[in-house]
Amino acid sequence: MSEPQKIQLTLSPQAEKYVRHDAPVEARRMAASGALPLDPIELATVLFALVHDVDHEVKTRARESLEGLPDHIANTVLSGATHPAVLSWLAQAWRNDGKKMEQLALNSATDDTTFQFLAGLPHKGVIDIVAGNQTRILRHPDIVDALGENPLTGRATIDRLLSFMGLERPDSETPAEDDDGTMAAGDVTDEAALETLNMLLGNDVDDFSSELIEEIDDEDLDAEVQNNLFALVQKMNVMQKVKLARMGNKEARGLLIRDRNKIVASAAIRSPKITENEVENYAKARNVSDDVLRIISSNRDWTKNYQVKMALSTNPKCPVPTAMKFLNFLMEKDLRNIMKSKDVASPISTQARRILQKKGKI
Repeated sequence: MSEPQKIQLTLSPQAEKYVRHDAPVEARRMAASGALPLDPIELATVLFALVHDVDHEVKTRARESLEGLPDHIANTVLSGATHPAVLSWLAQAWRNDGKKMEQLALNSATDDTTFQFLAGLPHKGVIDIVAGNQTRILRHPDIVDALGENPLTGRATIDRLLSFMGLERPDSETPAEDDDGTMAAGDVTDEAALETLNMLLGNDVDDFSSELIEEIDDEDLDAEVQNNLFALVQKMNVMQKVKLARMGNKEARGLLIRDRNKIVASAAIRSPKITENEVENYAKARNVSDDVLRIISSNRDWTKNYQVKMALSTNPKCPVPTAMKFLNFLMEKDLRNIMKSKDVASPISTQARRILQKKGKI
């Protein structure tokens, strides 16, 4: 186990006297109550130091005082030039308070690790602030990992992140409700893709560049090579996976589209190299996320394909409202099969029956 990292705090002489190890324990206990003639940031810093005191009562009092700071003091601490370690501690203590977390997300003094923590919290306002900070995302790619794992990260936010990372929503895809539209991604050559992949992975990619970039038959990949490719992809962070989704081949897309991070999966289905046959297969797949199926269903070009509409209507993983809208476009024989199927959701089979009844077919 690694040793705890030492934190260097800077305090005025007036504040330092309350946290010195040689200060009388009664003085430290008094200070831990929080009634000190200090400005808000220095008060919070003193309490943070006392949370780590050797005396149990000092630690307990200091924790209670720090967690219970009045709002007018807390607001100054969260928005000011407070030590990053103090802000990190408060992020954990006040994680359920969305407004306080928004202040932390807007504070340049908040360190990148804490910012990554904020990206995983269930506060929509915080997610929007985090996703809009491109400087931090470039500096600390793990922030994107946290956003992609957060259930509240919506499609519009994912669209903006992917656009920022060079993979934009095509014109044929209906934008999310709060999106303002983007331009379609351009073609990607194998040469550019290979150059980018080498930049991402260096020597690690030498043996697998063709398997991840060049379009080849699945039959040409034996189990060992597929396992090696899977292991290689798992070493990448989200930013790297998104770039591979744009540059890679069918094999790469097949690995990435099933990634548990929805930003990665969304990037894979948005690849400018993806084919209609792949889209059909993914629309049928039960091991892709509902985010992928929503993106397929919102693409006007893809849903012109009858097999895609059929696949979305019958895929149990497809959200019911999404699947329902394609039933009106299906042929009678397919509606009859859906009506009798036990593999589709009950509302889907019921709606198929209603459509047939309305047409006087049953």
